[in-house]
Amino acid sequence: MANTPEPSGFYYPNRFGLILFDALEEIMGRNGLNAILNMAGLSMFIDNPPPDIMDKGFDFAYISALNRALEEMYGPRGGRGLQLRLGRVLFAQGLANFGALVGASDLAFKVLPLQAKLKAGLPAVAKVFDSLSDQTSYVKDPGGDHFHYIIDRCSMCWGRKVERPGGFIAAGIIEEALRWLSGGRTFRVDQLTCIGMSHENCTFAVYKEPIG
Repeated sequence: MANTPEPSGFYYPNRFGLILFDALEEIMGRNGLNAILNMAGLSMFIDNPPPDIMDKGFDFAYISALNRALEEMYGPRGGRGLQLRLGRVLFAQGLANFGALVGASDLAFKVLPLQAKLKAGLPAVAKVFDSLSDQTSYVKDPGGDHFHYIIDRCSMCWGRKVERPGGFIAAGIIEEALRWLSGGRTFRVDQLTCIGMSHENCTFAVYKEPIG
């Protein structure tokens, strides 16, 4: 059993943690979830999951510890698949229809050209995180075939030194957000930089043209 992660002092809503644990239990079963929580040093959540409230109380360090445990248990490739899936579930169950994303379900938004939807919708995703949590993120358009989705304060590699980018939960969130915003299209999302690799921020290339 790993030690409890040292708190970062930065938080997501408690509901985010509950959604992540519920998704892991659905994928892995109760025994699998308990094993991951023990490996991550989060055994205190086995019998006391986070409350289903939007108050900020789920520490960034818990996300980082979950990432590490998933990679240790399933290897880099298996951990990546699970993290992407968790990100998609987190957006679908915890972020859609919040704050700046509320208008995305309106008819006026739905009839916009695809690129206009992306240009308005992707910064709205970042704004929702900034308003609901202590994550700091924003979007830039460097021109060319992709946007940059930038996270300056990131939970996924918090307190870790890694050899390869590991922000797959964020990539899954972005993928699912774009699928929702675009009416079912799939977009490529690649991580370019990672704070855990001593980069200044975690930056994702979000390609403007759908792949499916």
